[in-house]
Amino acid sequence: MPARRLRKCIFAVLPDGRNAAVKILRPGIKRVIDHDVALLKVGAELVEKLWADGRRLKPREVVGEFEKHLYDELDLTREAANASQLRRNFADSDLLLVPETYWDFCTQDVMVMERMYGFPVSQVDGLRAAGIDIPKLAEHGVEIFYTQVFRDGYFHADMHPGNVQVAPNGQYIALDFGIMGSLTDTDKHYLAQNFIAFFQRDYKRVAEVHIECGWAPAATRVDELESAIRAVCEPIFDKPLREVSFGRVLLRLFQTSRRFGIEVQPQLVLLQKTLLNVEGLGLQLDPELDLWKTAKPWLERWMAEQIGWRGFIKTVRAEAPIYATLLPQLPRLLHRYLENDGATYSGEMLHKLLKQQKRSNSLLILVGLLLAGLFAAGIISFNISWRP
Repeated sequence: MPARRLRKCIFAVLPDGRNAAVKILRPGIKRVIDHDVALLKVGAELVEKLWADGRRLKPREVVGEFEKHLYDELDLTREAANASQLRRNFADSDLLLVPETYWDFCTQDVMVMERMYGFPVSQVDGLRAAGIDIPKLAEHGVEIFYTQVFRDGYFHADMHPGNVQVAPNGQYIALDFGIMGSLTDTDKHYLAQNFIAFFQRDYKRVAEVHIECGWAPAATRVDELESAIRAVCEPIFDKPLREVSFGRVLLRLFQTSRRFGIEVQPQLVLLQKTLLNVEGLGLQLDPELDLWKTAKPWLERWMAEQIGWRGFIKTVRAEAPIYATLLPQLPRLLHRYLENDGATYSGEMLHKLLKQQKRSNSLLILVGLLLAGLFAAGIISFNISWRP
């Protein structure tokens, strides 16, 4: 359902003289949405029951994901919070502007935010006449997308041209924050591995990642899935966007997923939709944009920060206070547990518990040595007070 049917936007001047944009929820819109969502649910149930691929495509879960975000749009305080979060994420960025939310005037039915002034991103001739570097603008759009997805795990999921403007200085302006997507760290990790392997044309790794994360059945043969993915993806490399039919690519990928029983991931539906928005926007701005070469270096840097030495040190530093508190308590907690509850367990259960504790002790010793080494190197500092 288009956002313009849910809300109406007008401009106003606040008592202190600031120019503002005001969004107002349309009266009676919830009743209309209830009716439409009910129809979607009936359709999803029919698809599952009457179509052989219905269960694999998870239509009810997809409709549930859509329903959740649609009802979120009816609460404008939630949209205001979304805008605030995105603005905070890009506070130091010179690529994206997000309007400030004026919380004193916001309610569940009304959202008041800073009025933004820019050119519609779809008016390419106007942007060019204003001196905007169009190829650079297209590249920045790709970078903003991957930054939101992989750095923050929180992305604007409705990036069609009506929700994007360009400031006179060439910065993007994001508007309409009713639909936002989020990803878990696990989702981000597997997606990044997929993208990087894809950009490197390492189709075997793409197949392995699909199996490792459970998107493809565990019994899937890696070599067969690798060959099928290669047949779909290889023809689109080394081509500008204007020569790539993503509709045809998606159709081929759908046929491949059907053959191998790959299940739809409802939490990634919004991401797939947004990726198509970004690609369409890039095609509109610069048909010669090489989406792959633009995205690959950024993803490689991000992965190096996550799983390289910098990522390892970052994780250890974040977890160090927890281990510093936990390590001294473990012997006492284990003794108390065994003293109070150990008698209720059979010999076999106690043996398993002790075996698990032995493995935990080895791990804790390793972590302790690592923390000590980092402390000696000056990476981590703690203030330790010892009282006998």
